[in-house]
Amino acid sequence: MNILHLVKLIGGVSVIGLGTSMVLTNPGQNDYESYATDTLTSYLKHEVCSQASGGLASFLASHCKTLVDTGKPHIKRVIANKTVRQNYLLFSIYETELLLPSPVPNYEFETIGAFQQFYTYQADKF
Repeated sequence: MNILHLVKLIGGVSVIGLGTSMVLTNPGQNDYESYATDTLTSYLKHEVCSQASGGLASFLASHCKTLVDTGKPHIKRVIANKTVRQNYLLFSIYETELLLPSPVPNYEFETIGAFQQFYTYQADKF
């Protein structure tokens, strides 16, 4: 066996190993729902809760984080119902449309899941 054949063999084994690793670590729908719920509740607590001011809004702001924590199971159900997963075996793409009550804007998210990680590459506010 010459060096060229050995390089091809090592390259082929590496590609097969990488593909197998990607298939085995492609995160599932439940993993995505947990990720999206945690990400959204963190956003609500740090961005939305801090923007309330004056009168009733001031009262809500002081209790906002508690309200978000209380609503977390409902948020997870909304995400589960509004997410479409496209499974490509090596990775998955998740598309989520969130229609939230005012004053929170509505969003569309696109996220890729691979190697047990999620990367949101598009978030459109509308």
